[in-house]
Amino acid sequence: MAKPHSADGRARSSVQIFIVVGLCCFFYILGAWQRSGFGKGDSIALEITKKSSDCNIRSDLSFDSHHGGEVSKIDEFESKPKVFEPCDAQFIDYTPCQDQRRAMTFPRENMNYRERHCPPEEEKLHCLIPAPKGYVTPFSWPKSRDYVPYANAPYKSLTVEKAIQNWIQYEGNVFRFPGGGTQFPQGADKYIDQLASVIPIKDGTVRTALDTGCGVASWGAYLWSRNVIAMSFAPRDSHEAQVQFALERGVPAVIGVLGTIKLPYPSAAFDMAHCSRCLIPWGGNDGMYMMEVDRVLRPGGYWVLSGPPINWKANYKSWQRPKEDLEEEQRKIEEVAKLLCWEKKSEQSEIAIWQKTVDSESCRSRQEDSGVKFCESADANDVWYKKMEVCITPTPRVSGDLKPFPERLYAVPSRIAGGSVPGVSVESYNDDNEKWKKHVNAYKKINRLLDSGRYRNIMDVNAGLGGFAAAIQSTKLWVMNVVPTIAEKSTLGVIYERGLIGIYHDWCEAFSTYPRTYDLIHSHGLFSLYKDKCNEEDILLEMDRILRPEGAVIFRDEVDVLIKVKKLVEGMRWDTKMVDHEDGPLVPEKILIAVKQYWVANVTSAQ
Repeated sequence: MAKPHSADGRARSSVQIFIVVGLCCFFYILGAWQRSGFGKGDSIALEITKKSSDCNIRSDLSFDSHHGGEVSKIDEFESKPKVFEPCDAQFIDYTPCQDQRRAMTFPRENMNYRERHCPPEEEKLHCLIPAPKGYVTPFSWPKSRDYVPYANAPYKSLTVEKAIQNWIQYEGNVFRFPGGGTQFPQGADKYIDQLASVIPIKDGTVRTALDTGCGVASWGAYLWSRNVIAMSFAPRDSHEAQVQFALERGVPAVIGVLGTIKLPYPSAAFDMAHCSRCLIPWGGNDGMYMMEVDRVLRPGGYWVLSGPPINWKANYKSWQRPKEDLEEEQRKIEEVAKLLCWEKKSEQSEIAIWQKTVDSESCRSRQEDSGVKFCESADANDVWYKKMEVCITPTPRVSGDLKPFPERLYAVPSRIAGGSVPGVSVESYNDDNEKWKKHVNAYKKINRLLDSGRYRNIMDVNAGLGGFAAAIQSTKLWVMNVVPTIAEKSTLGVIYERGLIGIYHDWCEAFSTYPRTYDLIHSHGLFSLYKDKCNEEDILLEMDRILRPEGAVIFRDEVDVLIKVKKLVEGMRWDTKMVDHEDGPLVPEKILIAVKQYWVANVTSAQ
């Protein structure tokens, strides 16, 4: 196992400087090192250290100059922390719930084998997933949209397989992403221009999008400049590392598939859904997959389908498919769209666009007349590991119009105004927003890199109403708002109404992502929530798996909880610092800051 100060020139003096000059200076030095290009070694860190006097932090790491200082002496027990060993190098890209070997033991029907299949307790790894040798800090956005260091995801298969489609190219020590795709070899921007001629993308009406079968997520990457945030997903399959590439580029994505289980998103969430030759059999299974898209699409939302079978008469020869098959496929899609009360707005070239009706009452009346089956679940957001059905989800009642973004970020969501989130009033929603503005201001005093662009991919593991993500909102970053399946309140629909994105997840299991895909993790009350539910050690090991080397974690919880967390992570090659609540030392809630050290796999261990 290579040490942070190994002979390969990847030395990370900045991590050790943390111990000497204080956390604030540490973040400053780390940021300077990363801005200098990657892997420059000790000389840069040493030079920055000489300039660290500007930080005005004493060598004892006091935070008095910020807001209340370091937590007073706390009994953290005298026993040494448990030391977690590195996993073998073969696990560099391990995705516990989408493990390829385990997947092949499940049925292939309806893509069941590509869904989440998590290891039983006795098969869980209790070690640290290593970074590949040569791993470097990703480029900052927007450069990361177009370039990914080869060492971070060293897989060239897509450069050959998708060469003529302009997905990805290998150039020296980086991958370049020209912005092409199977349906837009001339670039995503021109393709989005075509969509924007029908869909109101420019005015903030369309803010959240779902990209099904996203490839390397170039569609989502190029929507970002238009103030649209896409939740992209694709399976871990023969297209090796497509979701990993998306996240290395700084684009929101998860490993996922439309198979037998409902999507982990709330009903009436997305402003737009998209499939660009995503190979999903939309007309099959009696329209079940279109019905699932209908569930997550808000009233007035748009569905884009490009590629086969759209406009099959002009394209069946180039697609090399029988025109009879394509005609029947499109007929079934049109039939289901009509049943769902989707209005076709456009069909040009190979692109068709439908819009979901906003008149849910008259639509329901027509559906009842046609004898359609409605889903019987009392809660349309109860989706975790729930089987998909051939049924239509009734559209939830909403009050008021959805504001355009960014106005909707702090507008009162209709779910709250209409009282559909028990225990959350308009007043408590507004209070929550003010509280998180205050918390984030305190974080920025602790970690001066929060506004710098250093942290692009951020996860809030217990997002609540999305207050943290709203307060930290910036074009430099995005937040994956995770609402735990055991949370007291189902708030993910509120988060989407705010123009933010997120997902349901149970933290007793691994998250649907590759290792090293997040720069910053925010954890408020998660360990109190999961107390006696599952092993806190497993949750912390999962955080370590998804956190990039030199990434940071902000824990906010009760002091006794954080003491246990602090002790565990110090055995995981993390550096830590506990500070008081911004309101002073008498508040029992504290803040624990942690930074993951840089280290890479010992490649000989894989032999």
